[in-house]
Amino acid sequence: MDADKDKSGRILDELKRRRDRGNAVDVEEERIKLVIFSLLNGYYAFHGNYVKEILPVGSIFYVPGAPDFILGVVNIRGDIESVIAINKFLGLPGQGVMQSSRIAIASTDEMRSGILVDSIEDVIDVPVSALKPPIATLDQSRKEFVAGEFTCDGKNITLLDIGRIFGKIV
Repeated sequence: MDADKDKSGRILDELKRRRDRGNAVDVEEERIKLVIFSLLNGYYAFHGNYVKEILPVGSIFYVPGAPDFILGVVNIRGDIESVIAINKFLGLPGQGVMQSSRIAIASTDEMRSGILVDSIEDVIDVPVSALKPPIATLDQSRKEFVAGEFTCDGKNITLLDIGRIFGKIV
């Protein structure tokens, strides 16, 4: 009987040693904040560090002579901001302003502007490893503005680069 206990003890000790050797240090993977939005039945995202504010659509005032991608300007607590129709950069038809539409106020070192989207879906933290490069067959008119892709809740989401979009305007 003691021999069986001794054998069981040795087996349990060996299993414990193997388990302890296999334990890896739990390191927190780097994550980035993303703002997910919808646009014409597709899902897109911006890096959260560029999005300063999300506002309901109020009055957008038309500016004569402005390029077709500028919908107009809005007054945000005394600051006048332009509003960009992001669909023009992506080669998508315009859908107009809906009740769910929002203006994402985005800012880079070079520029600050509102971006009209159909709706804001979520603001999430995503592991950097979840981001994949854009697919090779991506339409050329969109490719220059796409920073990558990822999947969230079964939806394929295209990450857009606000810096490249603003760079095309400046």
